Amino acid sequence: MSLIDILFAAFFVWVLVCFLYVILADADMTLLYYHKFGSRNELFSNQVIWITGASSGIGEYLAYSLIKRQAKLALSGVNIERLRKVKNKCIELSGCPEENVLLVPFSIEKFEEHDSHVNKVLDHFGHIDILVNNAGFSQRADFPGIDIEVDQKLFSVNVFGSVNLTRKVLKHFLEQKKGHVVVTSSLAGKMGAPYSSAYTGSKHALHGYFECLRTEMIGQNIDVTIVCPGPVFSQITDRCVTGKLGEKFDHTQKPTDRKMKTDRCSELMVSAIAHKLDECWICIQPLLILFYLSQYCPTVYKSILKKFFSKELARKLRQGQ
Repeated sequence: MSLIDILFAAFFVWVLVCFLYVILADADMTLLYYHKFGSRNELFSNQVIWITGASSGIGEYLAYSLIKRQAKLALSGVNIERLRKVKNKCIELSGCPEENVLLVPFSIEKFEEHDSHVNKVLDHFGHIDILVNNAGFSQRADFPGIDIEVDQKLFSVNVFGSVNLTRKVLKHFLEQKKGHVVVTSSLAGKMGAPYSSAYTGSKHALHGYFECLRTEMIGQNIDVTIVCPGPVFSQITDRCVTGKLGEKFDHTQKPTDRKMKTDRCSELMVSAIAHKLDECWICIQPLLILFYLSQYCPTVYKSILKKFFSKELARKLRQGQ
């Protein structure tokens, strides 16, 4: 076989791999590699993991994924009844003792309560290994029609709640000389999500804060993982507001919507956490390939956007239609 034949064959294989990736991939290539070939489930055994926003959606299913790997969990959220159901299912799935799942219900935006909740987790488990900042809610409205109170509310919950709680837990991480901070951001944290400017701004802010933290913690055995999911079946739309504070966005998810299943998202997150990836992208096609274009070929992406964008297209992509 000549050199030209070898090069042609290699090029053909590369094109085939790229084609299959475009069709089948639901996460960035690094995460998919570790998820497929780098199982480290044993690392979670007896690890104390605190998850905020654990009463539904991604936080709920992440709890199920971690409890099956023998982790010990502190679960936080505002819906106490839902938290109890999540705890009961965790015990059912793993057969673990009841004391392995601690409920810490509170509103993330009540900053003055954070110290007492950190102490509650430490008093119960003795230490914290991983903090998962997952609490948050979404927003849908045209940019001009958003009241400033909506922006303030989203930043209070989505940004400042996680930032303040992390600072409290970070003191413990620095004392024990190890720790891992996980942040549930969004693809909207890396690219503009039309008609969700307040939500997009809050997720961009998370990246600013926690990328700074990651750099500051270099050499101190404290890791930061930022997870960027796309549309996922979850209850985040149930708390989605419009441009008016207290006004709910009217949308009901359908089983036929093109969104990632929540359990698949949680399993990919577990792999990202286990391998301490700095950042990962979790999303089904075609949004994932558009996201790649936005990151690596921004001029091409923006040209495509200007040519084909419409409000109806944005709505369908956001709602998985």
